Order: sequence, then C-alpha cells, then structure tokens
Amino acid sequence: MSSTAAAFDRSKAAWEGKFRKWMGAASDTEKARREHAESMIRAAIQDSKALQGRLVRVFTQGSYRNNTNIPQESDVDVSVCSSYTIDLSFPPGATKAGAGLSDATYDYTTFKNEVGAALVAKFGSSAVKRGNKAFDVSDTSYRVDADVVAAFDHRRYTSQTEYIKPVGTCIRADDGHEIINWPEQHYLNGVSKNQTTGMRFKGVTRILKELRFEMVDAGIAAARPLPSYLVECLVFNAPTSDFGHSFVYDDVREVIASVYNATKTDERCREWGEVNELKYLFRPTQPWTREQANAFLLAAWRHVGFKS
Repeated sequence: MSSTAAAFDRSKAAWEGKFRKWMGAASDTEKARREHAESMIRAAIQDSKALQGRLVRVFTQGSYRNNTNIPQESDVDVSVCSSYTIDLSFPPGATKAGAGLSDATYDYTTFKNEVGAALVAKFGSSAVKRGNKAFDVSDTSYRVDADVVAAFDHRRYTSQTEYIKPVGTCIRADDGHEIINWPEQHYLNGVSKNQTTGMRFKGVTRILKELRFEMVDAGIAAARPLPSYLVECLVFNAPTSDFGHSFVYDDVREVIASVYNATKTDERCREWGEVNELKYLFRPTQPWTREQANAFLLAAWRHVGFKS
C-alpha cells in the first residue's frame, strides 16, 4: 500500500469514528427535557384566564420532535396553536362563503399577546423575552429552555370544501412577515425517509449538522449562513440509494456528492421540497438560496477530504 493510500485509510477511519459519534439519536435525558418543556408550557397556557375556554393545542416541533437535534440546538421548540387561517388560492374560484367561512373576531395579535402574558405569569418577566417570531423562555427554577411560538392552525384548501390534513401552522412575526409551516407532515415524512434508508436519514442529518458547526468553528464562511433546517431538507432530497453502506463515511460522501451535483443549477433541484413536501425548497420567498447550499456542500466535501 502506498503512503498516500495508507494516509487516506487513516483519515477515513478517523472520520468514520467521528461520524458514528455524531449520528447518535437523542438520549433519554434529551427526550425527558423535551417532554418537560412541553409540559411546563402547557401548564402555563392552562393557567391563563384569558385563554381558558379557547381550543388551544400545545406541542413540540422542530428538531427535537423530529429526532434530528444535536447538542448545539439547545432550545426546545414548542408551538401554541389556536383558531385558524385559510388559503383558498389553489381551488379555482373558491370563496369564503362557498366554504362556509367568515372572518374571525379573534385576531392573531391578541392571541400572541395572551400567550406572552401566560408565559410571564408562569415563569416571570425576566425569564421570557419576546422575539420577532417566538418567545424565548429560559427559567432555571423550572428547568425550561424553550422557543415558544404562538400560531394559528392553517388550512390549505384543495377544493371548495376540502383542505389538507393534518393542518399546518401560521405565524405572523412582529415585523409583519407571515410564515406557513407543516410540522406534522415534516414529522411523518421524516419517519418514512428514515425507514426507507435503513434508519440512516436522521443519523446522516445529525452528522451534517455537526459538521457544519465544526466548519463554522474553523472559520469556513460557506457554513455560516446555512440553518440546520435547510441541512435536514438537503439530506431528505438525497436519493435512497445513497444510504446503507457498510461505512457511514460512504453514506455521507454519497449524500454530499448527489446533493452538490443536483444544486449546481436551478433546473435539477427546482422541484425539490422541504421535508414536509408542501413547500418548495428553493424559491425567492425562502431565507436561503440554492447557491448557498451548493457552496456549503462543496466546502464540506473539501473539509472532510473526500476523494472523487
């Protein structure tokens, strides 16, 4: 064996060990932390006189719910949902009246203010900070670190009377920006992808998230603008055949190669969706670009030292 080949084998073995460590699922402690945060937020909402009598759902979402979280993602995402918004733009000629709908009297701003007041009443004003999209709750006495989002359920109608189920969520940020998410579809599609890839999809997602943080620490500029959510969506769009190698190293290599090549041009990834498969991944409305994703993947390839 040549010295170059021997060095490569040592490098591959080192990365394999690191990848194996990074791909591990959430520990029992992390699961308990998620459940505790959800329970405490639910208690705060239930104690609110302003919210009593309203139909309110409290549930975790994001990487903790989807079991793709890594230690750097410390806060648990908790959604507090009530009322609903509608999207009638898809069925031709659909109207509110035809769907049996009328304008709500309970507006989003009031709901968000009431959620904020409930959190302050439970945890204290010093532990609750209102951000543009979410409340940051950090309370040591209750052992809660959570990002709490006030949201309305969102119905996307497919006909005059039918809408996509499970429903999505609608957030109206303080700056006026509206954000539609589909957390339940994201969860279900992630579970399905994980099963079809031999339980590798979520592991490879955690690896690439960890790799991005390592690259940021190393001063690699291409890694900085990419949110963890986009990393998960990129891995989701990798072909199933990229997963299931004897070495996790080879899974990561094939995923990066496939997604890098597919994001070189708009045409090859134009129809890609987020994990929920109800929102396009690369459109002008997204806070990221195809070019950013492609630059990150190339930098990741070089950082690990993969060979063509």
